[in-house]
Amino acid sequence: MIILGLNAYHADAAACLLRDGQIVAAAEEERFRRIKHWAGFPGQAIAYCLQEAGIGLADVDHVALNSDPKVHRLERLAHMMRHRPDSALVLDRLRNRRKRLSVSDELVAAFPGQLFKGTVHRIEHHLAHLASAFFASPFQEAAILSLDGFGDFSSAAWGSGQGNNVAVEKRVLFPHSIGLFYQALTQYLGFPHYGDEYKVMGLASYGRPLFLDRLRRVIRLEAAGGFSLDLGYFRHHRERIAFDWQGGAPVFAPLYSDALEDLLGPTRAPNEALTERHHDIASSVQALYEEVLDHILQAVWDKYRLPNLAMAGGCALNSVANGKIRRTTAFRHLYVQPAAGDAGGALGSALAVWHKLGGRRTATMDHAYWGPGYAPYDIERLLSAETINLPARGCEIRHFDDDAELYRVTAAAIAAGNVIGWFDGRMEWGPRALGSRSILCDPRRADIKQLLNHKIKRRESFRPFAPSILVEHAADWFEGIDEVPFMTEVLPVRPDKRALVPAITHVDGSGRPQTVRQQANPVYHALISAFFAQTGVPMVLNTSFNENEPIVCTPGEALDCFLRTRMDILVLGHVMIRRSEEAGPATLPDSQRATDGHVTGS
Repeated sequence: MIILGLNAYHADAAACLLRDGQIVAAAEEERFRRIKHWAGFPGQAIAYCLQEAGIGLADVDHVALNSDPKVHRLERLAHMMRHRPDSALVLDRLRNRRKRLSVSDELVAAFPGQLFKGTVHRIEHHLAHLASAFFASPFQEAAILSLDGFGDFSSAAWGSGQGNNVAVEKRVLFPHSIGLFYQALTQYLGFPHYGDEYKVMGLASYGRPLFLDRLRRVIRLEAAGGFSLDLGYFRHHRERIAFDWQGGAPVFAPLYSDALEDLLGPTRAPNEALTERHHDIASSVQALYEEVLDHILQAVWDKYRLPNLAMAGGCALNSVANGKIRRTTAFRHLYVQPAAGDAGGALGSALAVWHKLGGRRTATMDHAYWGPGYAPYDIERLLSAETINLPARGCEIRHFDDDAELYRVTAAAIAAGNVIGWFDGRMEWGPRALGSRSILCDPRRADIKQLLNHKIKRRESFRPFAPSILVEHAADWFEGIDEVPFMTEVLPVRPDKRALVPAITHVDGSGRPQTVRQQANPVYHALISAFFAQTGVPMVLNTSFNENEPIVCTPGEALDCFLRTRMDILVLGHVMIRRSEEAGPATLPDSQRATDGHVTGS
């Protein structure tokens, strides 16, 4: 049985294909369109999934969409009667619902000449999230939680998973949403782009939660894990919020009202310098989010008393909060699948249909490498086309026949202070680079954050970088660590280790590790092992292979990114491209060097 799961007409459009319940391929549309968080119908991601499976559209038995506009009809009507939203908002919602009902037509338009004979299933948004959380997890029994902005008129849902079944116990309905609260405060702090919430998480560590009491006026905690917004601080429930979900980057108008500025002071402009006040507000936003999450999790624990927790939804990417769950709650094990945001709804909707049709649970998702991979001849063809250009750009090319020698030479280059573009195997599923499309550096190098931000990433200086660490050594370097294969938790670096790895230790002494298991990625594990053998440090700094764009997908995109930035070395499979020795490793001019952890603005 072939099931194609989709997240469509929404940010992070994506596709995932199952064959007899097993994942064959999964990818976000942004990786092919080269526009971050691309919103619309994921035609190119679908084409990739079909190609990876070696099938055509006619071979697809079922298409699962992670949205069902027909759910919660009575609740929608009751809300309209209570709040009387303006007519433009109602028309917008109706147009959006009609668009989501036309999946068959979209498939025909995207694949001319191919016949789709299968059945379309619409899976309620949060049920898809919960299915992605539980059915991909290693747990046979777990509490399950979905938290995000909104989907199908709700913002949160929780319940339990057992064997082949997911049961939803409770939902939080529109217009109340902890995800929307965090997005609105992200906008207020001068980060206007969709998905900028992680910037507030990074900034929060520089401040103190001095605005927490004020912000508690914005959210009320209620019985049995419930919560509600004071809607006077928001616009989404009564006004048409300008946004664009169709065929490009998602764009939102401000979600907060003037009352929020009355409460906290003036909004920060995107190019305005960050001040201590902004740090403290960010810290307060994160602290309040964690209070609400703890409130929900206490209710979930009281109901189920299960040691395992599986989470999904955009809020499940709040790695700072995730890292505290085992310290602040009774849950002992946490699983967050790699594409926990809306892209993961493609996986969840497909898994929900598989189980709905009587399928049994299949293997746990213990790695994230479900995207396109490229053969050695693809790389050789690229290099043949660049025969003249690369030497002219001061680049030397070396081919490796021996894997161990490649790992040894690359590890030595990292230890010598070089910045490495690492391209190997199939692309990652989800927002994190996990050793397949990564930029790698020495975590011992104190100035590497400034170097990467200035020469390559071109991003805000306060944002931290993360390590990939051999799973067998993780407990020696991080406190309270379980396996974290997808970089979904921020954890304390052990105090006696922090000075040894300043490049991955945030200002508050924390880091966001990826634990690397040999079975999941033997090549990446071998590279880190080679670095460990040379330095005594069982980790490398790992950041996504991109420059203010989606993570690179193809060898050509990797080469382009390498050439337009100041990376020192690019490894494409078994080929190493090195800038000439005369250029030396990437360095910062003295005028650009900064104290580790210093915030200079955005």
